[in-house]
Amino acid sequence: MAAILPPAMLGILGGGQLGRMFVVAAKTMGYRVTVLDPDENAPAAAFADRHIQASYNDPSALRELADSCAAVTTEFENVNAGAMRELAKRTRVSPSGDCVAIAQDRIAEKSWIAKAGLATAPYLAIESVEDIQVDLTPYLPGILKTARLGYDGKGQVRVGTQDEARAAYADLGGQACVLEKMLDLKLEVSAIVTRVSPAQSAVFPLAENIHKNGILDESIVPARVAPQLAEQARKMAQRLAEELDYVGVLAVEFFVLGDDSLVVNEIAPRPHNSGHYTLTACLTDQFQQQVRAMCGLLPGRTDLLSPVVMVNLLGEAWKEDGREPHWDVLAEAPNAQLHLYGKKQPRPGRKMGHFSVMAASVDEALEQARALKDTL
Repeated sequence: MAAILPPAMLGILGGGQLGRMFVVAAKTMGYRVTVLDPDENAPAAAFADRHIQASYNDPSALRELADSCAAVTTEFENVNAGAMRELAKRTRVSPSGDCVAIAQDRIAEKSWIAKAGLATAPYLAIESVEDIQVDLTPYLPGILKTARLGYDGKGQVRVGTQDEARAAYADLGGQACVLEKMLDLKLEVSAIVTRVSPAQSAVFPLAENIHKNGILDESIVPARVAPQLAEQARKMAQRLAEELDYVGVLAVEFFVLGDDSLVVNEIAPRPHNSGHYTLTACLTDQFQQQVRAMCGLLPGRTDLLSPVVMVNLLGEAWKEDGREPHWDVLAEAPNAQLHLYGKKQPRPGRKMGHFSVMAASVDEALEQARALKDTL
């Protein structure tokens, strides 16, 4: 695969915060960028060279993107996988539409994880009302999840009995779901792998993730796990990327169980919220890796420069009248870095930005990050 070099035009489907950070990385590296997003206020458009304001399924917009860009990527998995396959007929696309389609569907995703020889939580695929009439005991208590379009805790219902599971399935409209058994979790971690080819891949240091209300709250790096477990997660992420013949940045989320075994929770075919720490604390960040992978360049080194804690900033941090949080407390912390996403309307649960704190140890960074969050 021939390398694509600056000042080539790169394209991205989606203009949210991940697209915005991709644009900044690509522009810093000397590339030009076109963003396709229907929102006139798309955060990424503020930095892009071109903004095609159109639906992700608009044939003429997709044609324009393909014909004007040397390579195209995506910032989210719920883009039309068929559109990505069409783009691939005219330009280089990564990840592939086939890989995006797998990540869009929890049933297909879990099948591929198993194909790679990796463990998941026990689960039942439910594609019709008949599928949920079987004995559900092996999967209870569990979480019923829609097979498609679920993120940040959406489309998920905790169920303790068979009757609750069947009622929840009806409440979700009878759409395809998976029922996953709840496991004895010690913690959740994620590994972000960049793969260009079988001989060219790199994995960022393992992040330990803490969620609130189904949304990532804090990422702690390096994860507070044994080195052997971190290495196992790294190898599992690479193995899954190989099985998928993946090109691009792939986030793999894991559960660490009470006995220190690892099971794969889910994957995301893009840079990930838990990888935002790389913007300040790694030699190469995950968005630079996204650029490098789509352009056929070697992945950059992923050395961790310092222990770091990343904290998400949700809309709740803004006052009801729209007043900004007390940014002065972050400005006065020389080892903290603030990243705001340029979104105009804060609302509960909406990711508006994040900040990272780098310190001599994880414990020191975590203590300071939590104190700053409380003050904000």
